[in-house]
Amino acid sequence: MTGSLGKLNVLMVGTGEYTTGFVNGNASASDKKVGVIALTMFDLRRREKVSSIGMVGVNGKKFPAVREHLSKNIGEAYKMDTQVTTYPEDDQIDPDSYKKAIDDLSPGDAITIFTPDPTHFPIALYAIQHGVHVLVTKPAVKLLAQHQELMKEAKKHNVIVMVEHHKRFDATYADARVKAEKLGEFNYFYSYMSQPKYQLDTFRAWAGKESDISYYLNSHHIDFHCWALNGRAVPYRVTASGSKGVATSAPFNLVDGTEDTISLLVNWRSIRHPGCEGIAVYTSSWTAPKGEVHSQQRFHYLAAKGEIQIDQAHRGYTSTTDEAGHSHVNPFFMNYAPDEEGHFGGQTSYGYLSIEKFVDSCRQFNANKVSLATLEDRSLPTLENTVLVTAILEAGRRSLDEKRPVDITQKNGEWVLL
Repeated sequence: MTGSLGKLNVLMVGTGEYTTGFVNGNASASDKKVGVIALTMFDLRRREKVSSIGMVGVNGKKFPAVREHLSKNIGEAYKMDTQVTTYPEDDQIDPDSYKKAIDDLSPGDAITIFTPDPTHFPIALYAIQHGVHVLVTKPAVKLLAQHQELMKEAKKHNVIVMVEHHKRFDATYADARVKAEKLGEFNYFYSYMSQPKYQLDTFRAWAGKESDISYYLNSHHIDFHCWALNGRAVPYRVTASGSKGVATSAPFNLVDGTEDTISLLVNWRSIRHPGCEGIAVYTSSWTAPKGEVHSQQRFHYLAAKGEIQIDQAHRGYTSTTDEAGHSHVNPFFMNYAPDEEGHFGGQTSYGYLSIEKFVDSCRQFNANKVSLATLEDRSLPTLENTVLVTAILEAGRRSLDEKRPVDITQKNGEWVLL
């Protein structure tokens, strides 16, 4: 099929950790030292699925160092072409540079958005209205109304908009979703996801001011749970609680009110059997200690006929070195080991697959081989298939701010919060 489809031109919006692996003038201290998006796009270009690649940020003065980082840590490491067109110019600072970059694209081209949460909506809207496909990091947007506006605009302009919910492409989670469908009515779900305290420095520019840890981490398991219960149950009430004190104290000193850990208690109602209800607790934290994994990730699903438990962080692969100590390794997300020819070899990793699925979908759509409805039927993380994730996340934020439960319901065909 590859030979019959055209290549995709891609613009990467955002130059930070997830796109390049470059943070605060150095390679990231996390498990993403060479990033995810740029590496994947460069490899997809090598595999002739992607054509031209651009990158846009706010501060062009960073680009010489970013290019050097990409050339050394990706180009030399994987015998890979890291040529990329950058916006704005190297001597300019321009928060609206994404507009010029998108203006240089053509309808049917694509962008990826990995920027602070409040910027997702204006960037995605601008791209959609220019006929450009969009892959946006989670959370898609912070507000349910914005999510549904993007849904309408995407249909109006006939473009693909997906959310980068990569856990849908983790073989373990995908298998768990199928098993969950056979266990009868949902009863209880608990998830936990954390990152170590030093990430507060990585996210200092926006943490606590523009978004919170629930939007950043709870979005992973909320999407999995919504995906697993699609067509079988709906959320109707969210009550949130948060702990404070670490992020706002030395040495981090983030803005007052920044939560360390957030838990969302969500009530779910069965669609097929209205008398059946379930509860879910989604918990996330960015004040965990530096441990044996970068991110603790696990969940417990209980239903009428059985239960499922996944510890995503510990998969039986450990490494111990004098420098790093003991760690549990996860090459299933991104396998950075080269292949036998010295090229990047992580094409089966679910972090890579989530991006490749978007690229392949755009190429197929541009060739009139699939429709928007077909992509939604495939359970891909389109805006349509992720709207309840945004509903739960915003309801959680409102519950924290207003100190009350927030209801989710439908009126005139749209989801609303009460």
